[in-house]
Formats: sequence, C-alpha cells, structure tokens
Amino acid sequence: MEQRTSSKRVYDGRVINLRVDEIIRDGKTATREVVEHRGAAVIVPVIQENMIVFVRQYRYAIGVELLEIPAGTCDEGESPEDCARRELEEETGFKCGEIEKMLECYLAPGYSTEKLHFYLARKLIRTEQKPDEDEDLSVEVIPLSSALDRIRDGRICDAKTICALHRTLDFIH
Repeated sequence: MEQRTSSKRVYDGRVINLRVDEIIRDGKTATREVVEHRGAAVIVPVIQENMIVFVRQYRYAIGVELLEIPAGTCDEGESPEDCARRELEEETGFKCGEIEKMLECYLAPGYSTEKLHFYLARKLIRTEQKPDEDEDLSVEVIPLSSALDRIRDGRICDAKTICALHRTLDFIH
C-alpha cells in the first residue's frame, strides 16, 4: 500500500481540483498528481426501438467536434441519478419516464478520482433543450446498430460513449 506523507493543493477550478501528494511505498518515496472530480453521469437515451439520442459538440481540449451521448458533472451534493436527469434535459431537451443504472466505473484511476455513473433512459418526453451558456450542442438520433458501426470505423471515439453503448447491449436486447 502507498501511504501519503504530504499533500499540496495546486489548483482549484470549477470542474476539477489538482493536488500533488508525496507518498511512501516499500520505503521509497514518490510523487502522485491527483485530479479531484465530483463525478459525472452518463445517459443513454432510447427513443422507440433501439434509437439513441446523441449530442454533437466541439471539444476544445482536443480541437474536434464529437458525437457523444449526453453526460455531465454532478453538482455539489447532487446524486448521480439526479445529475443524469438534469443533464438529459439540458443537453437534449428530453425528460425520461424511466431511468435505470447500468454501470459505474472510474474514468482514469491512475490520476483522477472521477467516477462515471451510466444510466439507460427510456420513455422520453420532449421538453426544451437548456444547454449551459458555454455549450453549443446539436441533437442527433441514430439507430444503435449505426452507432456501433461508427465506433468500429472510428467516427465515434469518445470513451464514455463507447463504453455506454456496449453496456446498453445487455439492457435492450
């Protein structure tokens, strides 16, 4: 086991914090950089038979527009399910009548505390899209089989979307 001997807060941000820890393991010291994150909800919205609601948005960090399923960071004190419901409506303009948890996993446990909570949303009801002021999203509805083809040929390359769609296969077939 690694034991923390000191910790220094390097950055406090809106979405993440960064700390640098000194640890000891087997008598040797090392440094660990840790991105702290509140966690996020990932939603696979299903309309009709195997039709999935996606959002297309530009991702500044990689300089590319991606096709993804809706997702977002949990607000302070917000449950992952409440986050999923909120993000679904904000990003797509749909509320769900049914929501089912499919999976939870860590995004990158080598350096981040972020845990992703994956949900399947059904019985969608059209409302109004309410993206954050810094989001420019367009909504696309695609059959699951086409989305899986887009994973295979590299047009869908977002890890959370790939993971969620493959997990969805166990829930809707």
